[in-house]
Amino acid sequence: MMPATSDTPRAIRLRDPRTGQSDGVIEARSSSALADIARRARKAQVDWQALGFEGRIAVLRRFGQAVEAHRPEIAAALERDTGRRRIAGIEVGSLHGTLAGAAAAAGAFDAHDWIEGRASPHIRHSPQWAPYPLVGVISPWNFPFLLSMIDAIPALAAGCAVIVKPSEVTPRFVAPLTAAIAEVPELTDVLTFVPGDGATGQALVDLVDCVCFTGSVPTGRRVAIQGAGRLIPAFLELGGKDPLIVLEGADLDAAATAALRGAALSTGQACQSIERIYVARQAHDEFLERLTILADQVRLNWPDISQGDIGPIIFERQAEILRTQIEDARARGARILTGGEIENHGGGLWLRPTVIADVDHDMAVMREETFGPILPVMAFDDEAEAVRLANDGEYGLSGAVFAADIETAARIGRQIEAGAISLNDAALTTLFHEAGKQSFKSSGLGPSRMGADGLARFLRRKALIANTAPPLPIQVFSEEVLAV
Repeated sequence: MMPATSDTPRAIRLRDPRTGQSDGVIEARSSSALADIARRARKAQVDWQALGFEGRIAVLRRFGQAVEAHRPEIAAALERDTGRRRIAGIEVGSLHGTLAGAAAAAGAFDAHDWIEGRASPHIRHSPQWAPYPLVGVISPWNFPFLLSMIDAIPALAAGCAVIVKPSEVTPRFVAPLTAAIAEVPELTDVLTFVPGDGATGQALVDLVDCVCFTGSVPTGRRVAIQGAGRLIPAFLELGGKDPLIVLEGADLDAAATAALRGAALSTGQACQSIERIYVARQAHDEFLERLTILADQVRLNWPDISQGDIGPIIFERQAEILRTQIEDARARGARILTGGEIENHGGGLWLRPTVIADVDHDMAVMREETFGPILPVMAFDDEAEAVRLANDGEYGLSGAVFAADIETAARIGRQIEAGAISLNDAALTTLFHEAGKQSFKSSGLGPSRMGADGLARFLRRKALIANTAPPLPIQVFSEEVLAV
C-alpha cells in the first residue's frame, strides 16, 4: 500500500525531461489541508448543483474562455512538463471538445417527464439524476492536462465538485490553470487541483464519493480495493498492450504509416499506443521493410524543440523499462532493425522508433506494457492465429486491424477482446471521442469515459414513483383472497 499522507507538507522535486536536471519543487498538501479542501468543495457543491445543467454548462464555457486567455502560460508549463511543444498546445486545445461533448450529453439527463407503468397504468415514475457530491480524479503524467479534464469536465457538468490530484512527474501546468480557474468564481471551490504524490492520492480516495484513476494496473488495483472498502465506485483507465493485425491484401503503405504513428506518437507514451504487430506471413517481409524505412525517417525534436517528430522520455524510470524489454528481446534472438538504444541528449533520455523482428510471446516486449516507441513485428499463418495472438495477454484496452476492406477488418475486429478497435487505421480513440467504449480484462473498470457515458457515470439514477389511484389496503394480500 502507499504510505498515508501526513499532517506536514512534503517537498517533491521536479525533473526537466529535456535536460534531466532537477529544476523546481512542489509541495504536497498535508492531510489536514486536503480535508479542508474537501469540506469546502462539499459545501460549494450544493449551490453548484442548484445551477442545473444549463447554468453549469454556461459557467464551464466561461472557464473555457479563461483557459484560452491563459493558453500561452498553460502550454508553456506543459512543454516543460513533457518536453514537447506541439502536443502541449493540442492538449490545451482539447478542452473545447471536452466541453462540447459534456454539453451535448447533458440534455439527455435534464428531462423529468412522468412515465406510465405497463402493468399498472395508474402508477407512474419520473427519473431524477443525482450527482456524486465529490469526485476525486487521479491523473497520469503522459497527458497531464487532457487526462485531468477528460474526467473533471463531465463530472462538473453533472453537478459534482471535483478535486484533481495530478501526477507529481508533470505538475507544472497546475499553477497557470489555477489562475484561469480563479477568474470563474463559481468554480473556485468546486474545481481544485491538489499537487502531491501517491500518499496524496491515497488520502484523496478516503475523502470522495467516487474516484477516477488513470495509470498503471498495480496502482489501479490498490485504488479499486480502497474504494471498495468504502463502497464507492472506482472508474479505472489502466494499461494496454494494443495489437495491430495486418491481413493479407491490406494496403501495406497505409498499414505501416498507421503503425508507426500509432506506436511512436508522443514517443509511445500513451495507453492506446500500438505495442505489438501481427502480419500475414505472405506480407510480413514487405511490411517490415516499409515500416523500417518509415521509422528511420523519424526525427527527435532535439536540440530545437520546434523541430522534429518525437520528444523525450518523460519519466526517467520508463527509460529503464524500455531498455530492459529491448535487451530481453535481443537476448532471446530478436533482431533490432532500427533504433534500439536509449540515447542521452543534453541530459534528457530519448528513444528512436525501434522496429524489432523475429519476436514471440516468450519476450517481455510482446507481453508487458511498453509505453514507448517500440514496434515488435510477428508473422501469422491464418486469421484464427492472428486473433488468438491478439487476445493472448492480460490487457484489453484497444487494438487495430488492417484489411483489404472495412467489412473484413470489422469481422476480425469483433473477435478481439478489447474496448475499441480501429479499422484500417490505428489509435483512433485519440482522434474520435464520441464513441463510448469500455476496457476489457486488466485494462480498466467501469463505464466509458467517452461518449454520453462519460457524463452519465457521475450520476446516480433515482426513481420518483407516484400512485394516482387509492393505495392498496393490506387485505388485498390476505390469505383468503384467491390469486388471479
